[in-house]
Amino acid sequence: MKPFSISAGPIDLVDFRRQLQDTHCGAYVVFEGWVRDHNEGLAVDGLEYEVYEPLAIKEGEKVVAEALRKFPISHACAVHRQGQLALSEPAVVVGVSSAHRDAAFQACRYIIDQVKVRLPIWKRESYVDGTREWVNCKACAQAGTAHQAHR
Repeated sequence: MKPFSISAGPIDLVDFRRQLQDTHCGAYVVFEGWVRDHNEGLAVDGLEYEVYEPLAIKEGEKVVAEALRKFPISHACAVHRQGQLALSEPAVVVGVSSAHRDAAFQACRYIIDQVKVRLPIWKRESYVDGTREWVNCKACAQAGTAHQAHR
């Protein structure tokens, strides 16, 4: 299992879950970030992710390794999409398995918050009116900063 990867095509959620299964673990927590039809009052009809892949993978692997050190979990991994995505498609998936649920929830939250602020991944939204715009998620940046203060 790769700790962090970038995918140009749809994420296989069944395979993703299977990679985290372990008879030692009683908890599995997954976060799926989907493409939604709105953002900041604008109607969205899709989006595109551009990724500087070598650095994104290196930093994503660091984030997962940090979670494995910080929390009593057994396994963790994440996959982020690149390219064009349609509404409702998973854009990012984070999974954690552990003996107990609390650690799995905390580690999963840590990973997604850090991925959103530390990785060189840029999002460009396409709007129903035909325009497109690069966007920055302010709430994501604030959440990641809060977790960085707890390092």
